[in-house]
Amino acid sequence: MKQLTPERLLDVAYDEALRGLAEGGIPIGAALFDTGGTLLGRGRNRRVQSGDPSMHAETDAFRAAGRRRDYRGTIMVTTLSPCWYCSGLVRQFGIGAVVVGESQTFSGGHKWLAGHGVAVTVLEDRRCIDLMSRFIAEHPALWHEDIGSADDLEA
Repeated sequence: MKQLTPERLLDVAYDEALRGLAEGGIPIGAALFDTGGTLLGRGRNRRVQSGDPSMHAETDAFRAAGRRRDYRGTIMVTTLSPCWYCSGLVRQFGIGAVVVGESQTFSGGHKWLAGHGVAVTVLEDRRCIDLMSRFIAEHPALWHEDIGSADDLEA
């Protein structure tokens, strides 16, 4: 049996990010696991593909996991620091741990989550940093739309 590590969990989310990019979307992936390492749901940012502004990677993975009585024993893994919307999802449902692929290109609510008792691991994974850095450089308008700062490009 392979050892359960944050890096192994991140591999699933990273694969989802690549799938999203191949579909013409924003390359952010996520996965929800139980503490034993069982994959409960995986997803990717599908805002572009579905035309749904609420379809962030964490939301997609959460929905794919289906209904559970309790989320405290789960781990949300995401390639990018979760935005406030997705950080709110983690808090609302009491997800116990978050693994963040990187927070250099965008630093969302992971420090806030840690301050509220969520176990947060930030990996600063080179693959995730490079993927988002390239995407932001090549698609700045789409990126700014995704993080809610499209007006910044007009200034």
